[in-house]
Amino acid sequence: MSVLKIIIYYLIAMNLAGFLFMGIDKWKAKKRAWRIPEATLLLIAAIGGAAGSMLGMHLFHHKTRHWYFLYGIPVMLALHILLFFFIWKGPVQFILL
Repeated sequence: MSVLKIIIYYLIAMNLAGFLFMGIDKWKAKKRAWRIPEATLLLIAAIGGAAGSMLGMHLFHHKTRHWYFLYGIPVMLALHILLFFFIWKGPVQFILL
């Protein structure tokens, strides 16, 4: 399995987690139940789940009033896209042994 495939699977998993965590936290907010900490939501977005978190944020109308979510997650997404393209088209080829 190539490094690129591993990265793609990782990003799919993290974005799915980001989307689900936004939905779960919104559901818990409506039920006035124990909530997922904002630091956890931001951490998931930072380590690869920014696209899923942003989609969940807008689909569930959750955390859209917090500036650090509204502006921070799109910045993280832009950085993830840049990093992905640097790895994909960069001068160094990554090969697993």
